[in-house]
Amino acid sequence: MALASPNDLGHPRLGLVFSKKNVRRAVDRNRLKRLARESIRLQQQRLPSVDIVILARRGVHELDNASLHRQLHGMWKRLTRDVQKSKTG
Repeated sequence: MALASPNDLGHPRLGLVFSKKNVRRAVDRNRLKRLARESIRLQQQRLPSVDIVILARRGVHELDNASLHRQLHGMWKRLTRDVQKSKTG
C-alpha cells in the first residue's frame, strides 16, 4: 500500500514502513526495501513531485522479486495517473 502527498521539491521522495509484525525476518524486510528503492530510482523521472510512503501488508514477503517489481510498477503508474487527474480536475 502506498500513501502520497504533494511536495514542492521537484522530485519524488520515498518513505518505507516494513514492520516486524508484518515481515518477520530482517532479510525479507531488507529485500523489500532494496526492491522498492530500486523501483523508485528507475521510475523517478516519470513520477510527479510527491512524498510516497510504502506500507508493507502481511504476506508481501512471500512474493518473488518479479511479482513485487510488477506490483510496484503498477502502483507508480496509478499514482502518476491519479496526480495528473487531480491537477486537471
